[in-house]
Amino acid sequence: MAASFQQESKEHQLDSTLDSVDLADQAVIEFARKIGFDEDDQNSISMAVRECMVNAVAHGNQYNSRKKVYLKLEATPDSLTVSIGDEGNGFDESEVPDPLAQENLLKQSGRGLLLMRAFMDECEHFSRSPQGTMVRMIKRLHES
Repeated sequence: MAASFQQESKEHQLDSTLDSVDLADQAVIEFARKIGFDEDDQNSISMAVRECMVNAVAHGNQYNSRKKVYLKLEATPDSLTVSIGDEGNGFDESEVPDPLAQENLLKQSGRGLLLMRAFMDECEHFSRSPQGTMVRMIKRLHES
């Protein structure tokens, strides 16, 4: 059941470190609880956010201390929107190898986008000008 909650948004500017993955996760889970997401949905949201943050820190910003990761949270009574952006060079989604292809099954990386899409109701990627990548993910509250 949804909490008596209207709408709220927060923005965070985070360092390009793996500690920022935990900070983003904590902020997002706090929002998810306020809306009324159950523990299973909170875990799904957490997995998607962690994957996206690691991509932003490691692949996008390449741990560059001068670059930041941007986290925007938008909560409504029935959904949570998470936007994560980096200051990297961006990437062409069509060039990302299929993690389910036989030759990629044992690779250590390459599953992030697949997992984000699996855990969230919507996941869209777009590049910013002149550089950087922004990913927007939405999880809807499904009443039981």
